[in-house]
Amino acid sequence: MEQTRPNIRAVEVAEIERFIAKIEEKPFRVKQIVEWLWQKHAHSFDEMTNLSLDLRKKLVEHFTLPALSIDTTQMSSDGTFKTRFRTFDDHMIEGVLIPTTLRKTACVSSQIGCSLSCKFCATGYMERSRNLNFDEIYDQVVMIKQQVEKTYDQNLSNIVFMGMGEPLLNYKNVLKAIEKITSPEGLGMSPRRITVSTAGVAKQIKQLGDDQVKFKLALSLHAANDKKRNEIMPINESNNIESLIEALNYFYKKTGNEITFEYILFKDFNDSEKDAMELVKIYRQVPADLINVIEYNAIDRFPFDKPDEDGFERFVEILQKNRVNVRIRRSRGKDIDAACGQLANKDN
Repeated sequence: MEQTRPNIRAVEVAEIERFIAKIEEKPFRVKQIVEWLWQKHAHSFDEMTNLSLDLRKKLVEHFTLPALSIDTTQMSSDGTFKTRFRTFDDHMIEGVLIPTTLRKTACVSSQIGCSLSCKFCATGYMERSRNLNFDEIYDQVVMIKQQVEKTYDQNLSNIVFMGMGEPLLNYKNVLKAIEKITSPEGLGMSPRRITVSTAGVAKQIKQLGDDQVKFKLALSLHAANDKKRNEIMPINESNNIESLIEALNYFYKKTGNEITFEYILFKDFNDSEKDAMELVKIYRQVPADLINVIEYNAIDRFPFDKPDEDGFERFVEILQKNRVNVRIRRSRGKDIDAACGQLANKDN
C-alpha cells in the first residue's frame, strides 16, 4: 500500500481535482489543499485544520506527504545557522542561513552526497545516495525562511544553490524547485535573487541557456589552469576550462544573466601572482560581472589551508589592479560545522 500512494506534492493539481470529485467533496477543497502544500507549508495532513477529519483521513489513505524535518541546528556567534535536515528515508542533508546587514541568504543542497569528489569539500568524501526531489529542495528554503522570520523578523532575501551536491546533475528537480519558489502560488521570490552554483558541467550550462532561465549562475572555478583544477576537481578532466568558457558565453548569449566566478584561495596552491594573472585572463574571456574570492573554511583532515592575511590581500590587489570586479567572501560559522557537508557527515 505504501508503495502505491503517490506523493501529493509531486502530482498535478488535476489529479487532486479528480480525487476530490471522486469522493464527492466540494471543488473549493482543492484550492485549500494546494494552499496548505505550498503556501502554509503543511508537513502532514493533520496540519490541514480547515479540512474535515474525514477528508484528512482520506488524503492519508490515498497520498503520501514526505517532508523534511529538522534533525539539529547549530548557531554561530556570527549569526550563521547550520541546519541538518532528515529526509523521509532517513538521509541527512544540510542547509545554511547566512545573515548580513543587507541580506539574509539561504544556502541549500541539491543532492544527498555528491559524486564529484572535489578534494577540498566534505561532501566530496560522501557517496551520492540520490538526488533530492524538488519538494525536498523547496522544504529547505521554507524552513530557512522561517528561521529568518523568527530570528531576525525579516524576509529571506536570497537563495544560493551552493550546499551539498552538484545542482546541474539534478537538473529537473532544481529547475522545478526554483519554479515553485518563484511562483505566486509558492514563495513568490524573484529569480534574480537566486544563484545556482556549478562545479562546471558544460553541457548542462548550455541547457540552462536553451531553457532561458532567469536566475544567476556561478562557476566554482578554484583554479585558473587545467593542471591544478584537475588535481582538486576531477570533473575538470571531462569539462575543462576551455569548454566551460565556451558554455558560459553560450549561456550569456541566450539569457543575458549575470555570471559570477567563485575562487577559494588555498595556501601555496592557487594563490600566487601567476595564478592571479591566469584568473584575470579567464575573467576577460567570459561576460562575468564578479569574482568572489573566498576564504577557505579549513577542515582538519583535508590537506588544504588558507593563506595568511597578507597573501590573501595581495592576491585580491592583483585582481583589482587589472580592473577585475572582486568581492571578498569571508568564512562564516568558524565556530560550528559550517563547511559544506561537514555537519551532514558528522555522527550524532
